Amino acid sequence: MFLTTDCERFHRRDMLRIGTAGMVGLTLPHVLQLESRAANTTKAAKKKANSVILVWLPGGPATIDMWDLKPEAPEGIRGEFKPIPTSAEGVQISEHLPKMAKVMDKATVVRSLYHTIPSHGPATVFMTTGNKPTAALQYPSVGSLCAKLLPVEKGIPPYCSFNDIRGGTAGQSGYLGTAYNPFMVEGNGGGGRGNAAFNLRVRGITLPQGFTLEDLAKREKLLSSFDKGLSDLDRNADLVDGLDAFHKQALEILRSDKTKKAFNLMDESQATREKYTSSPFGTGLLACRRLVEAGVRFVSISTSNGGWDTHGQNFQNLKTRNLPGLDQPLATLISDLDERGLLDSTIVMVAGEFGRTPKVNKNAGRDHWARSMACVLAGGGIRRGYGHGTTDAQGMAPATLPCTPDDISSTIFHCLGLDPHQELQTHTGRPIQLFREGKIVEKLLA
Repeated sequence: MFLTTDCERFHRRDMLRIGTAGMVGLTLPHVLQLESRAANTTKAAKKKANSVILVWLPGGPATIDMWDLKPEAPEGIRGEFKPIPTSAEGVQISEHLPKMAKVMDKATVVRSLYHTIPSHGPATVFMTTGNKPTAALQYPSVGSLCAKLLPVEKGIPPYCSFNDIRGGTAGQSGYLGTAYNPFMVEGNGGGGRGNAAFNLRVRGITLPQGFTLEDLAKREKLLSSFDKGLSDLDRNADLVDGLDAFHKQALEILRSDKTKKAFNLMDESQATREKYTSSPFGTGLLACRRLVEAGVRFVSISTSNGGWDTHGQNFQNLKTRNLPGLDQPLATLISDLDERGLLDSTIVMVAGEFGRTPKVNKNAGRDHWARSMACVLAGGGIRRGYGHGTTDAQGMAPATLPCTPDDISSTIFHCLGLDPHQELQTHTGRPIQLFREGKIVEKLLA
């Protein structure tokens, strides 16, 4: 459904498979069982946001041609696109993002973001965890941290993802354990025609086709007899200890109507669906909005246009494929959330793993560049209509108000009412700060 490729020969692969008929009642309860191993105590800040939607641009978008254009730079750096004014005073963005230009009064563009990792995999880990990658420890994604630290109603998955981020090497639960991995969305998601274009479901919380609740009840009864037998064999085994309680939670998720209703996109008016577009990305963003309405705490989604790794034909790819595919659905999401009164409690973050070189290469492309990049933030306590920081005249590095991925993560968690420096524990009891080097960026706060 979602295509993600880049110059390091990476392609998407499924890493988490729960909820198939042969595994109902086994895998999901085991996942849920792990939730009992950690406390949920936090040092709360003043909470403004309840949920986060991460819009991921895989491959490293050329933010110098999107959010931080340099029209006065020398030829070979300034690129082919012109900046246009937006609804945010003093903020200009690319001419190929006209719909986003109209909603920038509801958002912030961070132009002084940077780090020092120009490789797809490690940079993705840094951006999605808020911690520099290390071989000594797998840090959890910010989505997994939200799943652990933010409460959800019974029957609601805390963290959903419309695709693996880099094949499951990022966006996962790290040292928290598999209980906090995302529930993976699957389905046509805009790839079909008519109603089929809106056929989405989530592994583990939607029964497989042809598998009824009556079938589930029979399976539950059968599994209960197996569980008793296992208990008789080893009453202290981790597999058995507390399994009944977590199995009950699994059934509550499977039987819940709340998430099923969130994926019934045909409940939306045709006009709304058309605004989001019937592309996989547009359909996914509409589902993201419905999921946060249902109470999901974190949703991640990637664009489906082949990636942003534009070493060749950067400008052609951006203006004909990437930017048109992003512009209308993303602008619709932000305005739709705002009109429904949800933007104040929902943070939208639009980012990739790094930016691209200010200098255009011989193939009319831009190469990896992490020393200057940009992201867009909106909602949930984030300042509106604001351009944060600047880069130098040629876009090589931040000139004012520099900030790093861990600063952005810390600021988002502050808006969620969570202390970004609180400690969690690994399964061995090792205390780990959420974001060991991140700072709250006060100027980004409303």
